[in-house]
Amino acid sequence: MLLAKADFKIVVFLGAPGAGKGTQAALVAQEMQMLHLSSGDLFRRAVERGDELGLKVKAFMECGALVPDEITTQMVLDRLSQSIDRRGVILDGFPRNLAQAESLDNALAHSAYERADAAIYISVEQEELVRRLSSRWLCRLCQTPYNYRHGDAVPACAKCGGELYQRADDAPQTVMRRLEVYFKDTAPLIEYYKQRGILAEIDGSGDVAGIAARIVKAIGDSK
Repeated sequence: MLLAKADFKIVVFLGAPGAGKGTQAALVAQEMQMLHLSSGDLFRRAVERGDELGLKVKAFMECGALVPDEITTQMVLDRLSQSIDRRGVILDGFPRNLAQAESLDNALAHSAYERADAAIYISVEQEELVRRLSSRWLCRLCQTPYNYRHGDAVPACAKCGGELYQRADDAPQTVMRRLEVYFKDTAPLIEYYKQRGILAEIDGSGDVAGIAARIVKAIGDSK
């Protein structure tokens, strides 16, 4: 069974591409015995199951359309109900905009969870985001990420020996456009959680462990 609401926290993670949101969500979830719930993982698992919901998700993804908010929200709630013996859930990748945040809050208000307890915004300067993203390489086989600056010799993957490649949308000019779109969609979302009094802005610069420690404290301090 789920823990009592007082002992179970729902935390939304916000952060631009390159801010380290996924890395921090995984680290903090492990540290705090919480479930790391990624919307991308939810979609992939639904498609792999091949059930009615998975077929709907697959149809949207195959035509390049966004999965409707109500479907994504229901998938999140369904997964929340399976969070046995966890201290809470970190939502990574959802909500992405104000409409999704309102959809989530409306659904939570009519469930046992009631509301999100905290929103963690990992803040990184745009210049640093561009540097991080434009130096990101991925293994074609296992998708392990690496960082190499322009002009560096790029070896094979240390884990599986696969070839490393750079995504087209990680080119500097494309990165700038991605960031513009992100901040346009996310600025109202940050303000939304700030007005609700649950937003904690975390400095995303420095070492990974230090950032994680700041996030853990912020979540622990949330009511």
